Amino acid sequence: MTFLRPTLLTLACMFAAHAGADDLPSLGDASSSIVSPQQEHLLGRAWLALLRGQVPQLDDPQLKEFVENSVYRLAETSQVQDRRLEFILLNSNQLNAFAAPGGIIGVNGGLFLYAQTEAEYASVLAHELAHLSQRHFARGVEAQQRMQLPLMAAMLAGIVAAAAGAGDAGMATIFSAQAAAIQEQRRFSRQNEQEADRIGLVNLERAGYDPRAMPSMFERLMRQYRYDAKPPEFLLTHPVSESRIADTRNRAEQYPAKGVEDSLRYQLMRARVQLTYEETPGVAAKRFRAMLDENPKLDAARYGLALAQMKNGQLSEAQQSLQPLLKGTPDDLTYNLAQLELDMAQNHLDDAQRRLNHLLPLYPGSYSLQQSRIDLLLKQRRIQDAERALDELLKSRDKDPDVWYQVAEVRGLSGNTIGLHQARAEYFALVGDYKQALEQLDFAKRRAANNFQLASRIDARQRELEDEKRMVDQMLR
Repeated sequence: MTFLRPTLLTLACMFAAHAGADDLPSLGDASSSIVSPQQEHLLGRAWLALLRGQVPQLDDPQLKEFVENSVYRLAETSQVQDRRLEFILLNSNQLNAFAAPGGIIGVNGGLFLYAQTEAEYASVLAHELAHLSQRHFARGVEAQQRMQLPLMAAMLAGIVAAAAGAGDAGMATIFSAQAAAIQEQRRFSRQNEQEADRIGLVNLERAGYDPRAMPSMFERLMRQYRYDAKPPEFLLTHPVSESRIADTRNRAEQYPAKGVEDSLRYQLMRARVQLTYEETPGVAAKRFRAMLDENPKLDAARYGLALAQMKNGQLSEAQQSLQPLLKGTPDDLTYNLAQLELDMAQNHLDDAQRRLNHLLPLYPGSYSLQQSRIDLLLKQRRIQDAERALDELLKSRDKDPDVWYQVAEVRGLSGNTIGLHQARAEYFALVGDYKQALEQLDFAKRRAANNFQLASRIDARQRELEDEKRMVDQMLR
């Protein structure tokens, strides 16, 4: 396994304050002359591919769709100029989120466990988008370059002093120079955090969320982990202090109070995540039942109970749990997707098809609904139709390794061997395994030897991946 360079692994951050646009810093041209936006974009995509190949991810179309839509909603009111965003949803119950150069947004499943409202969840991501909009990675590189000369001069003075017989004084100069460099790096990081807090808070309010959610989440996390020897990664990379919380609270209070209700859809996604990290479906069902006993109107708990029952093979019980939800909001996408899954599990394929036909005009752009349609086509053994549906899905999700993985599987079932190898190549490239990607294109090219146009396209793609591989290899030197 190839490990990421530490400098790449530290591209993550988070929270604390508010200011008007007039107070925002001017980036100037210095950082862009060192790392251009296009270089950041390429670096981010290469880094994402390496990360995908090393960490487990959540393959949940509904959760992915929610994260993507929520971040794009925040991006609309943010200062992010380049909105070619890419996402990775990590299969970890630890609290964490990060932003990397070039528009990479990472979210741990654990963020849904800790953020109790959508506004709290959004406050984390608004902060991360602020890191992107202010190009903190490029500015960090610029700051390090500025520090090199004075640091080297100070260390040289110390070495000369030591050689001239100053002894401890010379060593003290060296150590103080190193300490000054470390302190400057920390100061720059703190400045970035404070800037991201301030801009994130503005963005949060503009997107329609209550900005008070940011300090509220801070306070709760600080109380929860005050005495922990090993706090979650999020608090290690985004340290929280009393002064930072107070500053964020003061700035948030400058906005008019908003009576914004928490979104049900967020709570439904939380229920999905809670089920994922529960010990067993049975334990999850007991917890959701207890929540319903306390509040029978808690629809998210009823939904979670239905999912837990379905996962536990209790299909008739799951049907009973879903019915009140569907009766209350018969066109709700989340509830209908659960019913579609239940229909397929019970082999009620005609019912599933009728439900799908009703939903498609209502939610034409939904990735999770398209995925359910493909699942149903495969269940109906309509392999060719499933392949065409996946080809259509690739038009909007050509950078999603989960989709390419499924494309390869379905092309294999349909007997499209050349297409199978091409899809595998795209999958391996997206998870950073360029060796296997190039091998798969070799296999495809051999089979396409009698089709000059197809073989030429495969050859061109192979050269593109070879260029990408060289770039990644240079990064890892």
